Amino acid sequence: MSILDKPLSVNQTAWKLAQKLLDNPELYQVKITKSTAGATIIDAGVNAPGGLQAGKILTELCLGGAGKAKLGFKAYDNLDLPSITISTDHPAVAALGSQFAGWRIKEENGNIAIGSGPARALALKPKDVYAEINYKDQSDKAVLTLESNQLPTDMLIEKVTAACNVTAQNLIIVVAPTASIAGITQVTGRIVEVGIHKLKTLGLNPNVIRYAMGYAPISPQGADFEVAMARTNDAILYGGTVYCTVDYDDEQALQKIVSQAPSMMSKDYGKPFLQIFREADKDFYKIDHNLFAPAVLMINNAKTGRAFRAGKINAKVLAESLGF
Repeated sequence: MSILDKPLSVNQTAWKLAQKLLDNPELYQVKITKSTAGATIIDAGVNAPGGLQAGKILTELCLGGAGKAKLGFKAYDNLDLPSITISTDHPAVAALGSQFAGWRIKEENGNIAIGSGPARALALKPKDVYAEINYKDQSDKAVLTLESNQLPTDMLIEKVTAACNVTAQNLIIVVAPTASIAGITQVTGRIVEVGIHKLKTLGLNPNVIRYAMGYAPISPQGADFEVAMARTNDAILYGGTVYCTVDYDDEQALQKIVSQAPSMMSKDYGKPFLQIFREADKDFYKIDHNLFAPAVLMINNAKTGRAFRAGKINAKVLAESLGF
């Protein structure tokens, strides 16, 4: 069997990547514990400091090891900010098949945990996404990531192992709160996923995307969850850029999709997300779904060599949101 015949397993790849955290918890400032049933829990910000490097690895785990994250500085007009850059040669699988936060796990107490990462590709959560990208992982190991202020309960772990058909000993769960530095980093690291998801809602088949890259600023850290959530949204909506290479026959249709893709096409655009969120009575469903998109979107059609660009960086709103 050649390397091209061997199917990509996001869980197997992520499992190997997670060993970096398990082998060097002091270096990455994470805490390792075991659940009652024997699942491995990596705390990257609940009771542990975590950090930028833990956030970088957490981002790559969310991508199922099928994408890379790089930290550095970028200029957003006259604002220089720490930023994360994502690149992947498997856009549909890495972004939608793994990173997308699409698994709602209801616990016994009524709380809803939102799971992302490669374990979704075993449980097929949600099924329609995997049917569209024609992907299903096969692995006896599973890696789940949770954006949460609490470590997973035994009940949650039991639901995950059952849905993924793995033993608890073969499950790794990595947890980071939104307001932690690792959490801020990995949420901003969803820039490419946000772009691909928006293109998908506009009618672009994600399977035609061959390669994708994107970057967005890492917002300042604070203790308030609501502010942290809003700032990570603004980092993408007003500072995020995504570039995709596609194979597309109908270039006129492609150009129209690109023109509709940026966040500025939303009626809610132009204000910090915290203000938008509060004006919507803190109900995400009351916010125009067109807002959830990168500030800038670029597409290269490999079939013709042409490229299209839409949107703009809004440094003014970005600076206001981030507290500058």
